[in-house]
This record gives sequence, C-alpha cells and structure tokens, in this order.
Amino acid sequence: MNDPTNNSRAIRSWLGHGALAACVLSSLALAGDKSWLIKAHKIHTAAGDTIEDGFLQVTDGRITAVAGVSMGGGGDMLEVAAVTPGLIDLSVRIDLGFDSVEQSTETPASLDVENGIDLWDPRFERELKSGVTTVVVSPPDRAVIGGWSLALKTGGPPTLEKRRVAPRVALRAAIGDEPSDGNRPAFGQPDSFYNRRPTTRMGVEWVLRKSFYDALAARKDAALATDETRAFEEVLAGKAPLFIAASTTQDIRTACFLQREFKLPRLIIDAAAEAWKDPQMVVQSGAAVVLPPFSFGGRGGVDGAFHAWNTAALLHERGLTIALSGHNSIERGDRLAVQPGLAMHGGLPFDAALAAVTINPARMAGIDGRVGSIATGKDADLVLWDGRPFEPSSRIVGVLLDGELIVDPRTQK
Repeated sequence: MNDPTNNSRAIRSWLGHGALAACVLSSLALAGDKSWLIKAHKIHTAAGDTIEDGFLQVTDGRITAVAGVSMGGGGDMLEVAAVTPGLIDLSVRIDLGFDSVEQSTETPASLDVENGIDLWDPRFERELKSGVTTVVVSPPDRAVIGGWSLALKTGGPPTLEKRRVAPRVALRAAIGDEPSDGNRPAFGQPDSFYNRRPTTRMGVEWVLRKSFYDALAARKDAALATDETRAFEEVLAGKAPLFIAASTTQDIRTACFLQREFKLPRLIIDAAAEAWKDPQMVVQSGAAVVLPPFSFGGRGGVDGAFHAWNTAALLHERGLTIALSGHNSIERGDRLAVQPGLAMHGGLPFDAALAAVTINPARMAGIDGRVGSIATGKDADLVLWDGRPFEPSSRIVGVLLDGELIVDPRTQK
C-alpha cells in the first residue's frame, strides 16, 4: 500500500520541506466547517453490514446520515471506491522515552501518561496521514506498572482538551525482560535506586502479584489505601482493564495466571506474538489480544517472540477478540493499514480484519460510542480508498478526522 503523502509529486515536494504547522493549517483551510457528501461503491461500516453504492453525509464533524441512495444533502461531493472507519491503534508506542517513565519506582500506578506526551510529535501526523485517526498512548514498558493509558485523536488542535477521546482507558503493565532491564541487586551499600527488585522475570511477576495483594489488603483496611492500591482496585472491580505487554508464551501464560488468581474482569494482552502457541489458555482467561506488526522474519520485539503468519486467523477461529497494531513504524510495510492485508493472507476473513483495526480496539478501550464504526452521530473519522481496503493494489486516497479533510482524494491522481 502506498503512503497517501507520496501520491503526488507536488505533495512530496511540499512535505519534504517540512513543516508540521503548514500541514495542519492546510488541512483546516481545505475543510473548515464544510459539509461533505461522500459517494462510495462500498461503505464498510464495521458494524456488521456493508452498504453498496452508498452515500455518507458529514456535517460539523459528525456522521449525520448513512444511506444506500443519495440523500440530497449539501456539501462538496467526494467520490471514492470504498470507505472505512478511521483506523485505531491501541499500541501506537509514541512517547518521550525515559521522560515518560517514573524511574524512581517500579509501580507508579497513579502516573498518567497525559503528563508524558508531546502533541506536536510528528509521529502523530504520520499516523494520521496513513489512516490512523485514534490511538491509545501508554507509558513505555520500562517499569512493571507504567501508569494510566490515554485515548486521543492523532490530529486536530494541539491541546489535550480537544484531542482527548477518553482518559485513563487502561492501567498499563508489562512482563518479560524489559521491565527488569537496568535493575541490579544491592551487594553491600546501594549506590542508586536501580539497586532494587525485580531483576528477573520471576521478580517482575512477584511485583505484580504484590501490588494486587496490597490492593486486596486495602479493601479490608482503609488505612492501607494509597494512590497505587486505588488504581489496582479499579482493575479488580472491572472499572478499567489491565493492559499488559506480554510477547512470549511464558509471559502470556503469566498474564493468564494473574487473571485466574485475581479474577480480573478485564484483561488485554498487548504484543501477544506467541498467543498462537497456547490459545486455549487465553480463551479461558477471557482476555482480548493486541497483536504486534507482522515481521517477515517472524521474530520481533524486545523479547524476540515468534509471530506466526496465521496467528490472527487462529485466534479469531477460537473466538478471541483481537486487534492489530503498527507500533508507529516508519516502514510503510509495517504500518497499521497494511496489517489487515497481511492477516488476511494468513487466513483472517475480511470482516474480521476490518474489525481488528476499527470496532474491536474501540470496544477494548471503551470508546466505541464515538469511534470505531460508521454510524449516525459518531465522529466523522473516515478512510477513503481507491479499491478494496487492505488489498496490495489499493491505496488510501483520503482521510477525514472529525470531519476535516486531511488527505484530499481529489488531489490523489
């Protein structure tokens, strides 16, 4: 699939000179408060139906009508081959590195990633240009508990108030090698706060289990309550999911064991590359799964987990709720819009592939009331295609975010 920003020589030249501010201003100038009437050979709503030769009315940033015949509404006409909802990435991994991590403790459960992101980061603009309109941003997995994740739009005014879709959509945690990396035992007198647990995978699991037991103890004795125990109480009560990074089989099993031990109502396993090795355990846990971008070499990530070519299809066949992610890769072949096509090559049906980048991640994050499908009243986040979505021969030729035309299909010739 081609990057929409590379579809005309003029746009290539313009973007090559730079400037994010110019991109934002041009998008606003193209659309403003305009209404749009979109005609498409197929409208893939991600709500269980596909409308052929249909029309979409967009007014004031919302989808105001969806129909199989022209509604005669106002607005400029856009004609394309297909329309899908804006894509959603739950594991976009855009952060400020160690500036987004509380390094003095392994369990800063009360930390909010809102305090550790840069809305001017050009990676958000790149995601938007490639069709990703909503993302979940989480703290980096350098601590066992990273803190609270945030759902936000990839474009629009550079303020959290305007771009936030929902705060605190999940409590981020991680198991594997990364959380313990850099920690070391204290032999004699400690010389830094990195002389601490955990230093092994077993230690990471111990920290997680202790945090849950501290929260259970605080249920019985209010004097033991802290900001951290209150965060874990929300997970135990099902008010928020535990969003845990676990790539290898042993780490995925650990996540499932934690769910079983503490009866977690909502569990999302992120970057679960090796979930295909023991899918029944994941099924029994009731967890949802976010898969990492497919690697043509099979292995990827910090733990070198092996991602089989048909993982998405195998998990879907067992009834698991899956989402795909792109990890904000700079490589066009790894971006989120490409992942459904690769999953389809591995046997995933088209409708399931579409759901894995739209309505499924929206439901996992609890934001499906606004985004994730095409329906009257929802945000007008849309991706316009010149062919069947996700096919190698198809391109993204248009992107709307809250009704604003970010990529104009009329220039993509």
